[in-house]
Amino acid sequence: MVVFHIAVTAADDYLTRREGHRRAHIERLQGLRAAGILIGGGPTPDGTTADIFYRLQQPAQIKPAMEEDPYWLGGVWTRYEPRSFSQFVEPWEMVPVVLDGSRPAVLVEGPTDQHDMAQFALIEMRGAGRIAFGGFFEGGGTLAVAKTADAAEALGWFAETGFWKPDALTARPWLHVL
Repeated sequence: MVVFHIAVTAADDYLTRREGHRRAHIERLQGLRAAGILIGGGPTPDGTTADIFYRLQQPAQIKPAMEEDPYWLGGVWTRYEPRSFSQFVEPWEMVPVVLDGSRPAVLVEGPTDQHDMAQFALIEMRGAGRIAFGGFFEGGGTLAVAKTADAAEALGWFAETGFWKPDALTARPWLHVL
């Protein structure tokens, strides 16, 4: 199985477009999660983009995973960009679905300075309750879901390990829906 991060772009008028499709979209994602295909997902607070994490057997499954979604079929989503993780730290648990924005998180992304040690540090951060899940792309880039709404705090967790390039790390707000 390969874990993919899918960066999604929403239509400019996504708020009105999603109304008729939201329930079916959430139900579909819950079904994919129950089947072990969906790891997690959610939008940015402004709703203009979303990030979804899928566990798939092969890259050819990305297209149906995305394009059979009610949001894609209804024109809520207009573009998606997949990337595969070469290594992934799985979540300890599947969190309950939260639709009201009450589980803010931060997506931390950037290159490692010491990749081998960063792998251990990411596992330790998950164990300490600092990240929900995350992984490494080819070339040592990292993407992880930090369990805080404070971007500076999330960046600090990564920087204090000494295994990431702190000046190259970025953090952006995210709503951890499921």
